[in-house]
Amino acid sequence: MSQRRRRSLALLTSGVLALPLLTGCGAGDDEGGPAAAGQDIATTKRDKVADGGVLRWAVDALPDTLNAFQADADATTNRIAGAVLPHLFVLDAKGRPVANPDYLEKAEVIEREPKQVVLYKLNQQAVWSDGREIGAPDFVAQWRALNGKDSAYWTARNAGYERIEKIEKGKTDLEVRVTFGKPYADWRSLFSPLYPKQVTGTPDAFNEGARGALKVTAGPFGLGAIDKKTGTAALTRNPRWWGQPAKLDTLVLTAVPRAERPAALAAGKLDLAEIDRSGADRIALARRDAAAEGAAGKGAPGRGGPASAVGTGAGGAPAHGPGAALTPAQATLSWATAYGTDEEKAAQEKESRTKHAESVKRYADEQKALRGFTVRKSLEPAYTQLAMNGASGPLADERVRRAVARALDRQALADLVLKPLGLPAKPVGSHVALAGQQAYADNSGALGGQDAKAAQALLADAGWRRGGRLSEPAGAKAGPESAPQDDGKTPAGPGTGNDGLYIVGQDDGANGDHPGTADGEAVAAGSAASAAGDERDRVSPVLAPAPFGAQQQASLLAQAARVRPVDDAKRSAARDGDAADPAKGSPAPAPAKPVIRTSGNMLAKDGKALTLRFVLPAGPGSESLRTVGERISRTLRKLGVNTETTKVADDSFFKDHIASGQYDLALYSWPATAFPATDARPIFAKPEPAADGSLLVEQNYTRVGTDHIDQLFDQAVGELDEAQSRELVRKADARIWAAAGSIPLFQRPELVAVKPGLVNVGAFGLGAPRYQDIGWKKAPTAKDRKK
Repeated sequence: MSQRRRRSLALLTSGVLALPLLTGCGAGDDEGGPAAAGQDIATTKRDKVADGGVLRWAVDALPDTLNAFQADADATTNRIAGAVLPHLFVLDAKGRPVANPDYLEKAEVIEREPKQVVLYKLNQQAVWSDGREIGAPDFVAQWRALNGKDSAYWTARNAGYERIEKIEKGKTDLEVRVTFGKPYADWRSLFSPLYPKQVTGTPDAFNEGARGALKVTAGPFGLGAIDKKTGTAALTRNPRWWGQPAKLDTLVLTAVPRAERPAALAAGKLDLAEIDRSGADRIALARRDAAAEGAAGKGAPGRGGPASAVGTGAGGAPAHGPGAALTPAQATLSWATAYGTDEEKAAQEKESRTKHAESVKRYADEQKALRGFTVRKSLEPAYTQLAMNGASGPLADERVRRAVARALDRQALADLVLKPLGLPAKPVGSHVALAGQQAYADNSGALGGQDAKAAQALLADAGWRRGGRLSEPAGAKAGPESAPQDDGKTPAGPGTGNDGLYIVGQDDGANGDHPGTADGEAVAAGSAASAAGDERDRVSPVLAPAPFGAQQQASLLAQAARVRPVDDAKRSAARDGDAADPAKGSPAPAPAKPVIRTSGNMLAKDGKALTLRFVLPAGPGSESLRTVGERISRTLRKLGVNTETTKVADDSFFKDHIASGQYDLALYSWPATAFPATDARPIFAKPEPAADGSLLVEQNYTRVGTDHIDQLFDQAVGELDEAQSRELVRKADARIWAAAGSIPLFQRPELVAVKPGLVNVGAFGLGAPRYQDIGWKKAPTAKDRKK
């Protein structure tokens, strides 16, 4: 694995999403425009925040390593590092790197020729928790561990360190001079986090010493106990911290799966948790029901029982939750069965009714507890994209990729996901930065906006035609053989109602053409085939899988041809004795006419229909991706493109499909970065053939790239004129748009449930926490109440 690949993998799995935050400004503040959504963190002055207290903050899992430069580091690794280790530069609310005054008095490029030299002037109070000053030895040890020259170090994030030629002490112990062998535009990305030399000084210490413990730290918090049994990691206030002291006594990171977080919040196990759309909806319903109950006053209908905590619908049934879907008829049947004469069925039904009642009560109790929580909202530092695999099949043709891209209404897709949440719904215009970041510019014009006619013209130019003759068996598709279908953990097969596979536009009536039917509406089996007066050949209404249905149709037509009556003249000739002539014998039946299959209203070329494999995750947190995928499939169907959608388990989605190239279309997200010249390069690098014939793609899972894009990134990373470097990155982005390997759609929503009274924390958007300011708001004093 290359150094660049390791760094980008770390970004995907853990990196940019948990960096710390300081407000600040720098050169080119107007570049990139405003952020699409601001932070929602209940900003409060420190003197209004109480000293002390505990915060229980949900994380996805406890980290496998505390070394952020190892391949298995994750978001929790980076959250801990942000609270307990030095970060020389941090991201502000617009996702821009600014110097962190807790560690730096100044950092700047002091020489450009003959070589780039950066001088760091450290905060004279900055010390490690063992009392030693932070200084040049720590910089040297980290550089040697990460520069890639010693393979004994198991590193993941190396980019930039390999460009350093030497590190030495300056005029004083508080100065560190870093000389670069090659110019490096993203020098601010280095030494954040900075580990003590005890961790980076030897391969053994680096590889194993910091996986489960950090004995020496230098942040507002120190690392306390990590308890695998309870799934918690405790961060405690650092008594040696020289900056503004942490308001909290303890910050407890608690591992809770996202699907279980609403229940954990309600049970008092969490104070703060990022949640998905369904969790946010539950809190919104709880607050709505509380408001309705307050307005109704005492004695209002529905009060006094479990359902009253969730509101009531028709007939007194709960308005939402486990009991909401139960109809009066179903309730009556359940009661009749439970008290009927069949004792065995009655016992089973009574047990089921008891479990259901417990479930309803548990949900109602949780809803009552969730009433006090607030959902804080922003947009994550990540964007969702439609990825198109350009390695083989129809999408290897740039014209087909561009056609798919230009068919999309990106605004409608952003509206679909973000508007219901009350968040700004603006399509992302860049692959390499987000609105607010200095490198951001909307370069989507290099591809062009939504234009169905232009998309049709591109497909026609590529040779795809409607009504094309199909030489393949029914159900075959253009492109490489499909990989085995994997629908995740759900049951599959006949009778389950879930075969994991859905084909839009495949053998449905006139091959996808349903006059008078709304787009996306299900068509009854055989109804299109029986339409009167339609002279076109129809797919057989026989209830059989598509390939067998086509064979049966051919067979039935052949039989019909053999028994078709001859005309009257031939009948007369037969009666006159022609047929009785033994020398002539019986006439042979006419050969059956071959059945010609066409693509109808869908596109075909070289005997194959244009069908694309669309892979989506099947997990509980991916509902919005599946909704977007369905909308895209309907759009492509109008264009004449079939989509074969497969929903796969989350744990196999990326590894078995995206990384291995077993897809044509896919939806997934990339994290934003403040250093695109470094971090975006491997994501869009042109794939190169390996010695064994395979393709080295780094992190470019669309397999689409050009030499020119690589050259622009290489120029940008070595350009010390910051404005010029950003301009080169923007030019690379325009080329990426034109190549149409991936299409940015929208910034991901960030939804965080927060307990009342918590301040300076929530949805951080492009920034990240200033951990020492997080805490519980002071109770108002008598003087405050008078105001």
